[in-house]
Amino acid sequence: MSKENRQRSIMKAVSYRVTGTIFTFLAAYIITGRLVLAASISGFEAVSKIFAYYFHERLWDKIQYGKKPAKPEYEI
Repeated sequence: MSKENRQRSIMKAVSYRVTGTIFTFLAAYIITGRLVLAASISGFEAVSKIFAYYFHERLWDKIQYGKKPAKPEYEI
C-alpha cells in the first residue's frame, strides 16, 4: 500500500497555501483597494488554512477509498 509521508503532506500544504494566498491577496486588494487590509486578510487566511489543509490531507491518507495497493518494484 502506498502512503504519503508527513514531509510530503507539509510541502503540498505549503505550496497550495502560497498559491491560494496570492489569489486571496489579489481579490482582497481588488475589492477593498487597501493594501494593508488585503495583506491582513491574506496573512490570516494563509496561517489558518495551512493547518486545515494539513489535517485534511492526513485524514484522507487514512481513508482507503479510491486507493490502489502499491505493487512491489520486483518479485522473486
